[in-house]
This record gives sequence, structure tokens and C-alpha cells, in this order.
Amino acid sequence: MHTDVLVVGGGLGGVAAALAALRAGRSVVLTEEFDWLGGQLTSQAVPPDEHSWVEQFGVTASYRALREGIRAYYRRHYPLTSASRADVHLNPGAGYVSKLCHEPRVALAVLEAMLAPYRASGRLQVLQPYRPVAADTDGDRVTAVTVQHRVGDEQVTVTAPYILDATETGELLPLTGTEYVTGFEAQSETGEPSAPAQAQPLNMQAVSYCFAVDHVDGDHVGDKPANYAFWRNYQPSFWGDRLLSWTAPNPRTLESSRRTFTPNPDDDPLAVVADQRRTGGDTNLWTFRRIAARRHFVPGAYDSDICLVNWPMIDYFEGPVIDVPDAAKHLAAAKELSHAVLYWLQTEAPRADGGAGFPGLRLRGDLLGSTDGLAQAPYIRESRRIKAEYTIVEQDLSAATRGDRGAVEYDDSVGIGMYRIDLHPSTGGDNYIDVASSPFRIPLGALIPQRVENLLPANKNLGTTHITNGCYRLHPVEWNVGEAAGLLAAFCLDRDVSPRAVRGTPALLGQFQDRLIAQGIELDWPAITGY
Repeated sequence: MHTDVLVVGGGLGGVAAALAALRAGRSVVLTEEFDWLGGQLTSQAVPPDEHSWVEQFGVTASYRALREGIRAYYRRHYPLTSASRADVHLNPGAGYVSKLCHEPRVALAVLEAMLAPYRASGRLQVLQPYRPVAADTDGDRVTAVTVQHRVGDEQVTVTAPYILDATETGELLPLTGTEYVTGFEAQSETGEPSAPAQAQPLNMQAVSYCFAVDHVDGDHVGDKPANYAFWRNYQPSFWGDRLLSWTAPNPRTLESSRRTFTPNPDDDPLAVVADQRRTGGDTNLWTFRRIAARRHFVPGAYDSDICLVNWPMIDYFEGPVIDVPDAAKHLAAAKELSHAVLYWLQTEAPRADGGAGFPGLRLRGDLLGSTDGLAQAPYIRESRRIKAEYTIVEQDLSAATRGDRGAVEYDDSVGIGMYRIDLHPSTGGDNYIDVASSPFRIPLGALIPQRVENLLPANKNLGTTHITNGCYRLHPVEWNVGEAAGLLAAFCLDRDVSPRAVRGTPALLGQFQDRLIAQGIELDWPAITGY
């Protein structure tokens, strides 16, 4: 196959990249390994992690269209109460992690609808479920990528003048010989206050297999997982208790703190204020990432709230899953941990009334499109990252370092984002690293490899460090990165110039930034303070 732009990986960044190139008049082949497009929002089942101003500014126009499309889908198809239907800022799950917690399948429907006209016209071809297995290069250019069906050995080779790596783990980087880094960089290299003295390439953030539950009458306890005893007794040195407990470190203070768990509280979903400036929101784990609040819907529509489990206790940090020979073993163990957490919740978790276990908890894999009850794909927080023309470092945006100056104002901005530098426990035995951040820009230099000319990152594989990945990895930033990469590929094809030339030529950079602005991409922030 041949196309103008090949996008490998159909997560949020990949979909945004494909849409951007398609809107610019280009043909696109989009590949995806799992059954659902949407990555962390759908197949990984993670409600969007967003900044506090998301309803006002700070995201691209197309990302805002996705969010409003999700709300419109609920209003059109779900039996909402009249008050909830009228809520301009409807939060279907009334979760505290985000102002828009929702069922993953709704996001999938909206993403598919956004792509549908381009599929129908033939300008978009989607290869699914396919994963990249090989690549051809000619000097500093990638000429083709071969993808293989997830089941069986059917292969397709795609050629394109521009290749976008939107995979969750930067799979094209080793396949194409593109220079990259993994894990912690050394402080001597980056100057980052939170970096270690020595580089630790295999020290990466935890991965998680998320799952959804509701709480209804009956006993829904399944078979005890084979390795349950190991996980039941597992206690990380920095945790303050067993991993399977209501105790976990507070990410911001690292003090051990106790969470609560109250299924189906009789709360008013319209009174929930999701604002991470105030709190991380995870005091009550049931409402933390709730994706369906039953009181938003007419009586009887839902027997229970639906709760998305992406909690500290399902973080797997026993070993990395990138660039190691036993990655499959660790992914299987991460699944095992999630099944063990569910069994513990059903049988042993301490209750407020002094009892133990919540046998009414029911696994809702039907909402996630999976056969084993867990999310289709692991939640990947950290990817391989290109060695870029510009690498974003902690001191570029740390509130402690920058103070009242705000983040560095990159002249080559291709978008903006905001989130705390939020690093989960890692495979090297590190606790949370959680640093207040300033609202930041996305520099074009971080999207351009140091050597390769026509491969662009479109996910979490841009030129961040292990530290700054912690705030560049979230949903709206990934979308913006992918959208900018898709528009950059189209711009370069239109002008017959290279991405490196766009960044290095003031006139071209200005023209490209004008195109970004015309597409509704904000390049700088108003005067606000981070958290």
C-alpha cells in the first residue's frame, strides 16, 4: 500500500494525527494493534486526565469537539434526568479525576464518527488489528513499515513520504534505527533536580491493567487467582502497608495515607466539583474514577454506579515492559495483579462496618470490549522517547524552578498543555515523583528527531525526559502532539520542505504556526498560575 501519511498506532495521538492530515487534504493509512481506536481513552480504559481550565481554554479545537461529542452522545442516546441533560458541563461519571468521566465505548463511538467521512471517501484506510514488525530505511529516511495481523501471519507493507509513530511504546524507533532513550536520564545530562546521578534506562513507570466494576445484589466472587497469595502479601518498601490495602503513599507528600471505599454513595452527581488544583480526588476510590453515576440517569436505568479501577494498588512495577526479553512475562503479571486486586476487593477488603469483602462487586468487562474482564490493553505511562532537536527538561516548567516566570516560552510552540509532573512508582524501586508544574508549551523541536528526516512522534514518544514525560503524557497533550505532527507532515508535503527546515526557517515556522492557529490549536497560555 502507498499513502501520503502513514500513522502507526491508533491511540489518541494517532487518531488526532490522522484527522489533522486528512483535514489538510492528505491520504492516510492508520494502523492499530487492538480492537478499539483511542488508546488510553478506550482500549486502556482511562478516563481523561485534564487540567482545571479545560472547559475554558488550554486544549485544541478538535479535542474540544471530541469532549463535546461525548456529551452530545449521552444526551442523544442515554436516559439522563432532565437536570443532568441540561448541565452544560455534564460529567456522566461524576468522577473526581476529571470534569468528563465516561464509559470508554462512548469515546470510541465519537472517535469513529469523527473518522467516518474519511473512511467513506477512501482517503483513510484503517488496518486493524495490526502491529508493526519491520521497517525499511534509506539513509536518514524511513521508506516503508510492515505491519502484521495480531492473529496469524498476514502482513502488509506500507510506503509513505511521512511516517508517524503513534504507538504507545515508540515501537517504530528501534525498528527504524531512530535514536531514542528510555527510563531515567542522568542529572549530569539533563540538570534536572529530580533526576538520579546515573542514567537508569530500565527504570520506567508502572503499567496497569484497568478494569470496571459495579456493585449489585448477589455473590459475584470468581475463582481465586493462582498467584493470589503472592500479591496478597506483597509489600513495597515505601508503601507503608501491603499493596493490597487501603493505604498508599500520597503522591504529593509521600506520606502513607488511607483511602476509603464506599460503593454507591447517595451523592448528587451535579454537586461534584472535579478540580485537581484542590485535590487529587482519590480519597474515596469509588468516586475517584467513576464512569457512570446512576443518579445522572432516570430511576432504574442503572442498578449501580460504574467505577473504573485505576488505583495505586494495580500499578505493576516489578519489571519494565520495554526493551527487555521478558516483557510478556511482566505484562501477564500485571494482569495477574489486577485480577488479584479484584478478588481481594470481593473477599478481604476491610469495610467501614467492620466486615471484610464486597462480594457484590461485579466485573464489567463487557463495557471494555474484553474477554478477560480487564481493559484490552495495558495502560502505558512511559514510552521510548526520541533523541530530539530539543529535549524538554524539568527546569523548563517546574513551578519550584520557574516561580513567577512561568514555563519557558518556546518560540517554536505547536500547542500547549498543563498537568502536574506526575510519575507513578517505577521499576527501579522509586516512589511517586509529583512536582507542581507551570502551564507549558509544546516545542516543535521536541517532535523532530536529531537525525531521521521523515519520522515524527505522535504519542508519548516525543523529546521529553523521564521526568517531563510525567506531564506531557496525558490525554489532551497526547492529542495535541499527534495533531501537530499530522499537520506538520501535511505542511511539509505541501511546501516540499523538511520538518527540520520548518523549525529552522523563521518564515516557514510562522506560516506553519498560522496554520495551527487556523485549525484551533492554541500556542500560548493566558496569564494563569499552575499547581
